[in-house]
Amino acid sequence: MTARVLDGRAVAKEVFDQVAKAVSDRVSRGGSRPRLATVLVGDDPASAAYVALKQRNAGNVGIESEDHRLPSTTTTEELLALVERLNRDELVSAILIQQPAPKQIDMHRVVFAIDPVKDVDGFHPINAGLVALGLPGGVEPCTPAGIVLLLERSGIRIEGANAVVVGRSNLVGKPTALLLLKRNATVTLCHTRTQDLGGHTRGADILVAAAGHAGLIGQQMVKPGSAVVDVSTNWVGGRQIGDLGPGVDAVAGWLTPNPGGVGPMTRAMLIKNTYEAEVRRRG
Repeated sequence: MTARVLDGRAVAKEVFDQVAKAVSDRVSRGGSRPRLATVLVGDDPASAAYVALKQRNAGNVGIESEDHRLPSTTTTEELLALVERLNRDELVSAILIQQPAPKQIDMHRVVFAIDPVKDVDGFHPINAGLVALGLPGGVEPCTPAGIVLLLERSGIRIEGANAVVVGRSNLVGKPTALLLLKRNATVTLCHTRTQDLGGHTRGADILVAAAGHAGLIGQQMVKPGSAVVDVSTNWVGGRQIGDLGPGVDAVAGWLTPNPGGVGPMTRAMLIKNTYEAEVRRRG
């Protein structure tokens, strides 16, 4: 068996096209144009490149963007002052604080300070709580929402499936488990200290690897014919790899490439969330 590709780039293009049409229709009716404010603290080249890519994605669908660059010596209070200004700015639909930030920044305080309506990442505790409770109105985090949409658009049945998420981070693992549960999967949340990890993963119809440990999931740990989503970004020998070991593609029925699987979906959901933030603000 050779796994079929869960093509994040193709599905992301569908999302971008849908948002572009929605923005065009909105503006043609006299509505406001969405605007994304990005904030980068420091001069990390990878973070700067990622912010530039997000801005380019926004521009391609007709969403305006503004870029705020702060020095690496920025304090939490200085960043909070910028967040407060962006909260008050009527032209700004959504706010993105690029992470990771320098160690002196208290990101919990910063995230809590963002207006929940403008919280494009879905990290604010109000949005996280609404998503956890399954209530409407919460902003779904971009990567988990992208994973679920990729599965759905690829024809993977979630309802009734046994889903295993490996990784318990607040950014990916936990919210991915919640979104799968919301869609009626039977979900097991595992991590690197789970006893007999393979015993859990071998029963998974849907396996999401998000632990951040290269090679953690071996071929023998995967159920034949399952859908496997490799989320993590690990750098080994100057090369990006995920959590999957060799040979998984020979067992799985569906598999995301890494890179090129989840990353494009994350950016697509960021752009979708930006548009929806403007709709929530102004109707």
